[in-house]
Amino acid sequence: MNYSTSDFTLGILGGGQLGKMLLQVTSRLSIKTNILDPSDDSPCKEICSKFTKGPLMDFDTVYDFGKECDLVTYEIEHVNVDALEKLELEGIKVYPDSKTLKIIQDKSTQKKF
Repeated sequence: MNYSTSDFTLGILGGGQLGKMLLQVTSRLSIKTNILDPSDDSPCKEICSKFTKGPLMDFDTVYDFGKECDLVTYEIEHVNVDALEKLELEGIKVYPDSKTLKIIQDKSTQKKF
């Protein structure tokens, strides 16, 4: 897959400093990048291809955002994992995958891992 085309869209859940660093790379590669973040003051708001304001833990918000993307990633662990699982089942790539996010979200499981 050629990621450097206008046909490919990367979705980032969370628009903080890590998202901004990722955007700096994607802009050099001409990758269309959408951001979902709950804050109007997101560091990514002015430099992404499309900014969506919304709660990261809301199933419908995350799911609807992800349906517009070819690949979804997250820069924060407080994201609705059920929405990511459904997106994966429907063929949307999520990286790291929803299973990894579940481990990260559950600190006791994370310690066992």
